[in-house]
Amino acid sequence: MKPIIAITAGDINGVGYEILLKGIADPHICEICKPIVYGNAKIAKQHALTLGEEYHNLSFNIIQSPKQAKDGRLNLIPCYSDNTPVNIGQSTKEAGQAALASLKRACQDLKNGEVHALVTAPINKGNIQCEQFKYSGHTEYLTAMFGKGTNSLMMMVSDCMRIALVTNHTPLAKVPSMITKERIIEKLTILNTTLQNDFWIRKPRIAVLALNPHAGDNGLLGAEEKEIIIPAIQEAKESGLMAFGPYSADGFFGAGDYTHFDAVLAMYHDQGLIPFKSLDMEGVNFTAGLQMIRTSPDHGTAYALAGKNTANPSSFSNALYMAIDLYKRRLQTAELNKDPLQIVVPENTHKHA
Repeated sequence: MKPIIAITAGDINGVGYEILLKGIADPHICEICKPIVYGNAKIAKQHALTLGEEYHNLSFNIIQSPKQAKDGRLNLIPCYSDNTPVNIGQSTKEAGQAALASLKRACQDLKNGEVHALVTAPINKGNIQCEQFKYSGHTEYLTAMFGKGTNSLMMMVSDCMRIALVTNHTPLAKVPSMITKERIIEKLTILNTTLQNDFWIRKPRIAVLALNPHAGDNGLLGAEEKEIIIPAIQEAKESGLMAFGPYSADGFFGAGDYTHFDAVLAMYHDQGLIPFKSLDMEGVNFTAGLQMIRTSPDHGTAYALAGKNTANPSSFSNALYMAIDLYKRRLQTAELNKDPLQIVVPENTHKHA
């Protein structure tokens, strides 16, 4: 069965529609999944007209429920009015409301089991703020919606690197107070589990970065390594995880040491994402640790590129392919674990206490 993939259009004034239109226009997409865009057909058409002629006649099968999605078609569920004002390249309150409307509807369908995975186009974390969305990004919102008391892990994935974060969209001044042994162990555990279950790496090797320059220089440049990070790594090792470090970030990436590990756990956002995006701007943002599957391109709304037909859809396409792959892997894993070998005791065999 083809997976049904929910695709939110994101901020209507950014590059969201452009990258998703370019991505789903590939005929191969409808061969491997049933895509459903959560947005607005009129606004999609408005963006299509800014692209090449091959997109001008792009049509959608308008539906009200994922159950109505047609195989081989580009399906769309309307989430906001045709009259929603579009101001390409600008941040507006209406754009934030539209982005939230599509996200809420897609999440509801995901909760109801009507779609199998979620791919999110970029939102503006400022204009989407309201009573229903008081989060610093998709990851935090989805954790609240689907976490059920468990935490998640923000991961960036590409062919050359996998990076996860201890803290996500956190102001730099607040990062040190959030670096605790318990949090590091929690994130290492989630990372190890997703590497095994979602990426099929039997014994993952995980590198842990230091917080301070030169890994604290034995306490001279900070005590977090000695008092928090090293004890966390040691405890993780004792529980069976293959965790190593802490490594000073500059030398670690500069010397290419990341190539020797299956994943890297960074302490804060820019520590991990600057080297990741410097090496590959076509990677994927994956929310690990949740039962649901969510991926997204690894970039933002890119207002400066909106409406100019210059946005690269590769990261979006990679996110879509990864969502499909993750769904299939989880199905295969569940199938393999469904009927474990049963030990049958012959009737004439006597059990001994």
